[in-house]
Amino acid sequence: MANLLTVFWHLVAHPDHDRLGRRLRVDVPDPVATRASATIFLVLRRMRAPLVVLIVIFAVSMLGLTLVPGQDEAGRPARLSFFQAFYFMSSTATTIGFGEIPGPFTPQQRMWVTFCIYLTVIGWAYAIGSLLALLQDGSFRNALELRRFTRKVARLREPFLLLAGYGQTGRLLGQALDDRGRRFVVLDRDELTVEELELGTYYADVPALVGDAGDPGLLATAGLASPYCEGVVAITNDDQVNLAVCLATALLRPDVGVIARTSSRTVGHRMAEVGHPVVINPFDRFGDRLRVALRAPSVYRLLTWLTSTTGGGPPELTASPPAGRWVVCGTGRFGQEISDDLRGEGFDVDVVEPLVDRGDAVTDVLPGTDLATAAGLVAATDSDTVNLSVIAGARRLNPQLFVVARENQPASSPLYQAMDLDAHLIAPDMVAREALARLGDPMLWDFLAELPGRSERWGAELVERLRGVCGDRTPHLWDVHVTVDDAPALVQRGSPVSLGALLRDPVDRDTRLAAVPLLLVRDGRRRLCPGDDVELVAGDALLLAGTARAHHVLDTTLLSDAALEYAVSGRRIGSGWVWRRLVARAFSS
Repeated sequence: MANLLTVFWHLVAHPDHDRLGRRLRVDVPDPVATRASATIFLVLRRMRAPLVVLIVIFAVSMLGLTLVPGQDEAGRPARLSFFQAFYFMSSTATTIGFGEIPGPFTPQQRMWVTFCIYLTVIGWAYAIGSLLALLQDGSFRNALELRRFTRKVARLREPFLLLAGYGQTGRLLGQALDDRGRRFVVLDRDELTVEELELGTYYADVPALVGDAGDPGLLATAGLASPYCEGVVAITNDDQVNLAVCLATALLRPDVGVIARTSSRTVGHRMAEVGHPVVINPFDRFGDRLRVALRAPSVYRLLTWLTSTTGGGPPELTASPPAGRWVVCGTGRFGQEISDDLRGEGFDVDVVEPLVDRGDAVTDVLPGTDLATAAGLVAATDSDTVNLSVIAGARRLNPQLFVVARENQPASSPLYQAMDLDAHLIAPDMVAREALARLGDPMLWDFLAELPGRSERWGAELVERLRGVCGDRTPHLWDVHVTVDDAPALVQRGSPVSLGALLRDPVDRDTRLAAVPLLLVRDGRRRLCPGDDVELVAGDALLLAGTARAHHVLDTTLLSDAALEYAVSGRRIGSGWVWRRLVARAFSS
């Protein structure tokens, strides 16, 4: 009994520890309370001396007025009281000036008042100058900006994402999130980037703060401590900062999911050891997709189309390269990833570091390579100038080369487009696409994970099916969960309903909805592109692609007994409670 009482008392006294003393909960500091008074204390500290000078001048002036002899209206000697001196100095110091009160002053009083006037002017000049210097001080302006930002984040009363970094990847992801009505907060160390964000054309206000995303305190201030924070996306250009974001989130908010970008396998492994983040390595992802493009171009076309952030139809189908040797220009991380993937597909690969200061011809820049007989070229350096020049020289030697290139700067995008490349890596765009797929629809990511093993014929048929219902627009994707909350009419019907019947128009059942089922998840098992004969059961999850109208109509079918009955059997029933009761009574009699 004593042990039980001890454990009970320990849990009451320390509710965040277990009986062994281990911490059960991590307390995240409240950034609002911490930062709220920072501006006030800064003002008081900087304005302390000017305020003391003004108070001393005011006190000395009042004391002098009470001590200097004066006279009343009858000419008798009199002195001002402290209240009268305070009233007179207040009107004088504020430049209102009601005159000599309560009566005319003596010459001694006027001389003292003259001295006080000039002394007050000097004091006010000193105080105003100090205030102007404070307003121009960088730390004070930062404190004001931090206070304004903190209030914005504290007023968010809906789920939001914390974007650590707002470079090219952040802009693409932020615009896509805003188009989908998702709120987000930005933390970036570049002041110009934050200023451009504030001038952006977003539907909702985007709180943004200039600061180091690797600072746990700033992460808490930026919304990590908020209960409405539903996820953190670490997409800075610094792998170590992204790793620090993963670590801080795992320790301070282990219940919040993290998506992190990295270009290093080592850092990626370290991220995976800290919590359970989704690690996106654009070099590794592009290598995997290149393998898909080489093996099944139509599957690669489908994958790129479904993850597009800009809309439009499927990308053009590129021809597969002939069998032969590949030349990889660049020995960095991207070059190593591509080389490993090409060797995994059975290609012979020559990896060469370009010598940009040697000779003028491409054969001098890439010594020891025979581009004339090569099947493919990968321009994998971190310099757009080198990549473009190598591509131009190589194509003059071998116009049939299958060319893959890495784009490093957005300003070079028109030049790469003019090159008419067979495969093109834009790392920020790839990271934004995958992050959006992860955030927008987890089932879409499950579907994309199954694509690499599919054949060219399968991919071509699915692309044509999607084009038949969506045309040259990016398909609208949505989930259907067969539960009482999301599909009450389907669950409560009792008898099974086939997928083909469910996808009929509830107004004209001879018309099929513009929707293609992509994935069926049942008991944790995935089934790609289920057929119309598949019968849905409670607990199923379905991923569909089609038009927004088909999404709206299908929601009506799932919610309305009358719409579902007509789509399945062609029989029209009343949708009201009274009508259903009358029909049930008629059938029972």
